[in-house]
Formats: sequence, structure tokens, C-alpha cells
Amino acid sequence: MFDQSDPSRPTPDTRSPRDWVKILATYREPSAIRSWSELAITVGPFVLLWVLAWASLDVSYWLTLAISVVNAAFLLRLFVIQHDCGHGSFFQNRTVSDWLGRVLGVLTLTPYDVWRRSHAIHHGASGDLGRRGMGDVHTLTVAEYRASTPMNRLLYRLYRHPIILFGLGPGYLFFLQNRLPIGHSGLRYWVSAMSTNAAIFAALVLILYFGGLMPILLIFLPTSLLAATAGVWLFYVQHQFETTHWEESENWDLHDAAFKGSSHYVLPEPLQWLSANIGIHHVHHLYSRIPFYRLPEVLRDHADLAGSNRMTIGESLSTARLHLWDEDSRRLLSFAQARALDR
Repeated sequence: MFDQSDPSRPTPDTRSPRDWVKILATYREPSAIRSWSELAITVGPFVLLWVLAWASLDVSYWLTLAISVVNAAFLLRLFVIQHDCGHGSFFQNRTVSDWLGRVLGVLTLTPYDVWRRSHAIHHGASGDLGRRGMGDVHTLTVAEYRASTPMNRLLYRLYRHPIILFGLGPGYLFFLQNRLPIGHSGLRYWVSAMSTNAAIFAALVLILYFGGLMPILLIFLPTSLLAATAGVWLFYVQHQFETTHWEESENWDLHDAAFKGSSHYVLPEPLQWLSANIGIHHVHHLYSRIPFYRLPEVLRDHADLAGSNRMTIGESLSTARLHLWDEDSRRLLSFAQARALDR
């Protein structure tokens, strides 16, 4: 913490992202009791809703589907807990965090060791134009788009279309792409992917044996797909907003990119709880070792951070129309806005 008596101490208005890192370090210690409690109040309802959904198959398929929709929120929360395990912020013991992450990876359809590596790359290169392509949403600059062939422009426009990005994309990512350690070489990543696949397959075989096809179609698939869709949307709005931050590698700074290139997604309290505070993303990227349940403490203690990079749900909807980074105006633009620049 800064010395309050030091006249040269940075004030809230002059603190740089590096200054904030020193302050945020005081929030990094997890509480074992709190972590186990957060896990219990997430796993418990998730399992209970699975049981209720299964039992409701004899009553109404629509009721089953409704329960599955609700349970997707708890699966999303389990993914964020897995995410914290990957950062080593959920438990002080790294081994406990890693094995919990691997178990949760079966539920979230995400090979833990593969994801942890790609997510670490994301944190270490977010906002660096020279290191795009791993763990991020593919983003072209206006100049790159202009220089692309007509076919590549079409493919990029299709990729960035909401139907692809938020409709087909989540299913492809979690059901197909996650089955292989794409982009990673090394035995441990193949072991992570294949062991997760084997556990998922075994669980599906047991479900099919005891309940037939309907639990898979009406519980497993909708719960997993809706959680995946919500997760992809959250990840998108955390970094894809008009005033986000991109730099060429020679000008890129880790802390500037973490703070300026991550949003503070302001959600109603129930949604903030179900998403495990992941919307407080600017703080998370500045200091990823802070447990998710301590992020609200940071905003409570530092009102200037609470007011930074704020985005409401209504404001976030417009981000789906932003596609290209303009290095001149330092804004994320829509295709229409990029065309206007030509005129």
C-alpha cells in the first residue's frame, strides 16, 4: 500500500496500471473456508437441478428444458471457479487447485491443462497486435481488412457475424474444438484433452444406459450449450468494446493492456453472483491472482476503479456491431464505420 504521508504518492487520478498492481496485491490471498463454501453453493444446486430435471422427464419435457436453462447459470459459475483454479487464485495449494480444475473440466467440457495454457497466453499477450490468435476473439485492423482478398474479407465478416460468433461458435468451441489440444504441442496437453474426453464419454454412456437419450438431449446438451454461449458472450464484451486497447508489439505494455483493454461489465447482483464477478474484468486482468469472491472488495475500497471502463448490459449489446480496430482513431469500429473512413 502507498505511504499516505508521502507527498509524491500517486493520487487516484494519477495512478498508473503499475501503481494499481501494488495495491491489488493486498487482495490476493484466498480463504480456504470461503473457497470451499463457494464451491459447495455452486456444485450443490448444479447437482440438485440435474436430479430435478431428470425426475421431471416423467412430468413434462418443457419443465425439464426449463430446469436445464436455469442450471446453465450454475455450470457457468463452475467454469469461472475452474478459471480461478487455472490462475492459482482459488486455493493456496496449487495441486488442489489443479485437480479441482481437472474435475470441473469434465463438467465444463474444457480440458483443464490445455485451457490453462491458452488462457495464460491470453493474459500475457492481450492487446498485442503482434501476438493475436491464441485465446482471443480474432480481430483485424482496418488496414489489414482493406489489404485482404475479397474471399478473406468474406470469411472474416462471416466469423464476426453474431449468428456465427454467438450462435454456432460456442457449440463448436466447447463440443468440438476443445476435444483436441489445438495450438499446443506436448504430451501433457494430449493427456489433458484425451483424459477429459474419456471422462465425458464415460459419463454420457452412463446417462444413456440409465436414462436413455432424453436426459442427453434435454439436460446435458441445453445446459452445456447455454452455459457455453453465456461464457463466450462474457469473454467477448470483456475485451471487444469501442475504447478497448490494442498496440503494436514494440509499444505494448502488459499492465496498460490489462487495464485499458478490459471492461467492467456492470450486471445486476443475481447475474453478477452467477457469473462469479467475472465482469470485474479490468481488475482481474491487472491482478489475476485475486479470488473472484474478493473482486467486489476491490471496488468497494477503490471507487475510482469501480468507475473505470464501465459497461451496462444495454451498452454491451452495441459491441456486437464492432469488428475492426482502427489504429488512427484508436477505436473498434463497425464495418460501416470503416467504409465511411474511405469516403
